[in-house]
Amino acid sequence: MTATAQRPYSVLITDDDRDSRETLRDIVEPQGFRTLLASCGEEAIEIVQHEPVHVVLLDMNMPTLTGLETIRIVRQVNAGLPCILVTADATEELIRQALLVHAYSVIPKPVSKNVVLYTVVRALGRTYGPAGETKPTTPKPTEPRNRNVTEGEAP
Repeated sequence: MTATAQRPYSVLITDDDRDSRETLRDIVEPQGFRTLLASCGEEAIEIVQHEPVHVVLLDMNMPTLTGLETIRIVRQVNAGLPCILVTADATEELIRQALLVHAYSVIPKPVSKNVVLYTVVRALGRTYGPAGETKPTTPKPTEPRNRNVTEGEAP
């Protein structure tokens, strides 16, 4: 799945744990995504301000800024950027808070390769349209169905 024919979609992976960042990178890079890595929320915000980013994966528990706090700030830079929270503590309350900051989804740790890829691809498709397109598409209006109904025939 690419943003354009020449440039792949960029996935920003933000986690203070190096092994977690590398695990997520090892999941998305073989699928053709360009990865950017950040070790904290502040670094993620800096990257979003200066690099083309199409989707963000954020750990919830990081030292200075939590994943939720980082999403709030990222939304000020790019309101439409899909942000996916990754956490070992996916409680109902955390999921509710994630929805309040408009997180696209919450993925529990330890992560499943299939869940990560499915969620990233769905977030990209919802935000940017089908593969290869760079902006959402608008469906074409359909023609009204005009047909004659003869007596005894169901419409």
